[in-house]
Amino acid sequence: MLSSLRTLRLSTPPFSSNSSDTSYSADSNENLKSVTDEVRSLSQCIDIFENGPRPVSESLALLNDEEVIMLAQCGKIAAYSLEKVLGMNELERAVRIRRALISRASSTQTLEASDIPLSNYDYSKVLGACCENVVGYIPLPLGIAGPLYIDGTLYPIPMATAEGTLVASASRGCKALNAGGGVTTVLTQDGMTRGPAIDFPSIVDAADAKIWIDSQEGHATLKKAFESTSRFAKLKSLKTAMAGRTLYVRFATSTGDAMGMNMISKGTEKALEVMQERYPTMVVLALSGNYCTDKKPAAINWIEGRGKSVVAEAVIPGKVVTSVLKTTVSALVNLNTKKNLIGSAMAGSIGGFNAHAANILTAIFLATGQDPAQNVESSMCMTLMEAVNDGEDLLMTVSMPCIEVGTVGGGTVLGPQKSVLEMLGLKGAHPTSPGQNAQGLARLIAAAVMAGELSLLGALAAGHLIRAHMAHNRPQATVEPTPVPSSEKGPLAKAHLGRKKDDSEKSLHHSSSTSSLPPYSK
Repeated sequence: MLSSLRTLRLSTPPFSSNSSDTSYSADSNENLKSVTDEVRSLSQCIDIFENGPRPVSESLALLNDEEVIMLAQCGKIAAYSLEKVLGMNELERAVRIRRALISRASSTQTLEASDIPLSNYDYSKVLGACCENVVGYIPLPLGIAGPLYIDGTLYPIPMATAEGTLVASASRGCKALNAGGGVTTVLTQDGMTRGPAIDFPSIVDAADAKIWIDSQEGHATLKKAFESTSRFAKLKSLKTAMAGRTLYVRFATSTGDAMGMNMISKGTEKALEVMQERYPTMVVLALSGNYCTDKKPAAINWIEGRGKSVVAEAVIPGKVVTSVLKTTVSALVNLNTKKNLIGSAMAGSIGGFNAHAANILTAIFLATGQDPAQNVESSMCMTLMEAVNDGEDLLMTVSMPCIEVGTVGGGTVLGPQKSVLEMLGLKGAHPTSPGQNAQGLARLIAAAVMAGELSLLGALAAGHLIRAHMAHNRPQATVEPTPVPSSEKGPLAKAHLGRKKDDSEKSLHHSSSTSSLPPYSK
């Protein structure tokens, strides 16, 4: 179709620097663009692009989409720079044209007319901040679990997920936790890390640098340089380690309400510049030498912590364990020990002493604009359970040393994600106590993880997990099952077909016994 369109011509001659009339009014520009299904020749389009009005966005405004596509296909415009050349007022057009270019160059050629949404999105928030080569956006279902009492305040739990039963299960956990008074959290540490790798000519030189960094003088020098780059970056510690003649330095710093990777990278770079004045022969191999450690499983994160370190605690009355979770305190304690502790140890897990912390955390990450790849270390969690009050009630804790979140920067600038943070009262930077909003989000995540852990372990202990997923995690059938003649139905088939949902399946739909909570919690 495109080749046939290229043979069509407009009555308007191509723009030329030699033309006698070089004045273009807004009306004439619009007339040039509005001729339906007519595409000028490539030479005409190039002439307008190269010799038309400036800035170049004004020349491209004279061309329709197909003509801009031709310019891109012949290499006159780079697909990645469409937003730059078309201008800030044409961001959606840039996305639409790029989408067509990629679609037509692919083997399937389905992208251009696909169901991937394109319109009604604020691409100005994405540009230069969140994504490149944008061709649309991916909506995810957003559910609300809870609400859950966390440190005396009732919070809805936002979860963006495509896994059925997850929000329902977390809500059941919230209901059980609320019955015991909710969740108490403590923040034990707050410090993002960056760990560069630095080469020295010899191990003697590397060792001398290590001793200097560990000294009071060296620490003070690097701290001053580091903190000069931001009023929020406060260097809290330096940890060094040698591997041959390579020195690794783990900078840990508080970063206010930002997750902080850019902030700490900038500070680390400045500190290394100052350090090089003392050690001119040192070579910075990488600003991140994997001693941080970012987006990878690592024992150092589990032991030292990274981001926000949070411990959450709750007591669930035994009668609630029986009525809501359909199991017993002793069964939960035994299952948690054998599954989350011993089972994970048998697997050689690092920070994986939990049932599905990543499930809850990642859903909240997606809903609030966090970096989803950081779920690797952020999901490190140890779930502990013990019987208290003469074995009648359940004491539960979750310990999460590496929750890496922020409420400013990154995906938190996007409209929907910003609105979720606003709903939680955690949007942006805290006006009086820098870092308090990000810390509040970390506390909420730990408490929500506890709800998810409690519900899943309860379902496992009661043997309800598979039945719940079969009932709630499958699309509705589009084909009616083939009827089975009554003469062919054995006793087991009759019993199965006549079975009603038992209490365990209904438990994921939450009874209305907690009348004081909002409707979505019931």
